[in-house]
Amino acid sequence: MTTRLQMSPDLMRELAREVTEILIERSERLPASAVWDGEFQQGASSPLAKEPPEDGGSPAAAIQEAVRDVLSPALRLDHPRCFGFVPSAPTWPGVLADYLVTGFNVNTATWLTAGGSSQLEAVVIDWFRNWFGYPETAGGVLTSGGSAAALNALVAAREAAGHPERATVYMSDQSHSAQVRAARIIGIRPEHLRILPTGADFRMDPDTLATAVAADRAAGCSPIAVCADAASTSTGAIDPLPAIADYCETEGIWLHVDAAHGGALAILPEGAQLLEGVARADSIGIDPHKWLFQPYEVGCLLVKDAPTLSRAFGIHHDILQDSVWGARHPNGADHGLQLSRRDRALKIWLSIRTFGMAALRAAVAQGIDLSNRAADWVASSPTLELLTPASAGIVCFRVNPSGAELDEAELQRINKNVLARVFWDGHAFISSTSLHDTFALRMCVINHTTTWDDVHATLENITRFGMEAAATPHPG
Repeated sequence: MTTRLQMSPDLMRELAREVTEILIERSERLPASAVWDGEFQQGASSPLAKEPPEDGGSPAAAIQEAVRDVLSPALRLDHPRCFGFVPSAPTWPGVLADYLVTGFNVNTATWLTAGGSSQLEAVVIDWFRNWFGYPETAGGVLTSGGSAAALNALVAAREAAGHPERATVYMSDQSHSAQVRAARIIGIRPEHLRILPTGADFRMDPDTLATAVAADRAAGCSPIAVCADAASTSTGAIDPLPAIADYCETEGIWLHVDAAHGGALAILPEGAQLLEGVARADSIGIDPHKWLFQPYEVGCLLVKDAPTLSRAFGIHHDILQDSVWGARHPNGADHGLQLSRRDRALKIWLSIRTFGMAALRAAVAQGIDLSNRAADWVASSPTLELLTPASAGIVCFRVNPSGAELDEAELQRINKNVLARVFWDGHAFISSTSLHDTFALRMCVINHTTTWDDVHATLENITRFGMEAAATPHPG
């Protein structure tokens, strides 16, 4: 007996070929296309807002509708001139791996359900462990991204501390919102979440941290975790990890390092210096779907002591009692919040298996080189002002023509105008951030397909838009 939910092999092949052609054609056209395609009309009616059909239709027509109305109206994060937020430019083997994983319908919950995928995840985790200099006692789990990694880390930190009352967590004012969200989810009350001010270098100050912890201990609070950055998403700044690790070890506080963006630096020869002290952290969060060029979504949590995860997440359930047959092997469900889990390791493995580590290192190094060149260009410009040095592929700057003596309100107006002009022009995409209340333009240059011509043309446009905005009188 067959159901109406099946297709003939010939039709399956035909549709798969069509989808493949769509993706390859998109890749070929991408550099010449606009970076963003969409609109912000309030209450705009969607062509998709229909009742579900009672009877099916042409799958080829449905695919074309999905491409046109669902997938195309978006920021093209893999575009070579997408410099906003943290771009993602996946490798083709990574895309194919996700296709295979979906087709095989793999669930890496336990070794029993997916022995091969569970083994491969252990292999990839071990690669990461070696890159960061973690000991053989370390372990980890692949997650949906940095948010899930942070949540898993803080759950482990809370359990390692004995789940104390009046628990406090510490991070800087540059920490990603994922760290704040994770602290809230594990039950840290708003008044017990310490957001520590950073200095001119946008890095956590160990003395400020020590003062906050001492005050909390005196008030009867229980510090359970410190979240440090390597590198922050606003500026790419890397916190002074050796000094923070010294302090956390002395005080017996769990140290989590958010390396969701900057973790890729670990594969470079100079990575040990850039990330000095990271191997002393109790946990590290990484996002391979950022600077390791993987398709969304894949993150990773590493812990120095692997059993801390199973102690926090290993929960017996009668329906899973047969998984005891794989008890001596890694069971992903025992290491994090997810039970049902897709195979996230295959795309990483297949990309590296295809291209090799030398190509991966060259791609990461290229992002650093291009961002350094961008910072040098900004610094030499009479129109632009460099606000932070290039770090981890990120440059922050603003339009501030030399000799114009513009006040902060006018500078903010001009730079917001420039941001909007870049956005609607479509040739490139950048984003903004706030640096201690200073409105800043921000470029994140980590796409392995980006060239200096892409970066230079974008900076030229920003300069032109800035001069035009500065020459336009403020209507107020």
